[in-house]
Amino acid sequence: MKVILKADIKGVGKKDEIINASDGHARNYLLPKGLAVEANAENMSRLKAKQDSAKYKKNQEKEEAIKIADKLGKICLKIKVKSGENGKIFGGVSSKEIAQELEKEYKIVVDKKKIDLKETIKTLGMRTVEIKLFEGVIGKLKIDVISE
Repeated sequence: MKVILKADIKGVGKKDEIINASDGHARNYLLPKGLAVEANAENMSRLKAKQDSAKYKKNQEKEEAIKIADKLGKICLKIKVKSGENGKIFGGVSSKEIAQELEKEYKIVVDKKKIDLKETIKTLGMRTVEIKLFEGVIGKLKIDVISE
């Protein structure tokens, strides 16, 4: 019997996957517990609509990420910090500070976890930081760390 899974089931399949289950397993376990629905025409069309909607939403998010990546490429974010001799910074500039400055100055909201900083910035000067906005979409942001 063909069924559409409504949840991830270990050893059986993932959510929204169409599987061939034995009649007994489907009728006595999957269907009564609400873990699956029968793969009839109505449920198949519902599943297709759900997948199309998810695909459309993903495409919209990717387009938005590309627009943000273009904006980031044109920006040079200036971050003022206290520094000592030889261009050494007291503390450092972290991805959290970069995300806050970006939102404050340019109204671009980026999750600090998506900013690819190997380690905190501890010297003055220009840097280019990569920001992972979406699968396959990476924005490059120029950061100028200057002394107050």
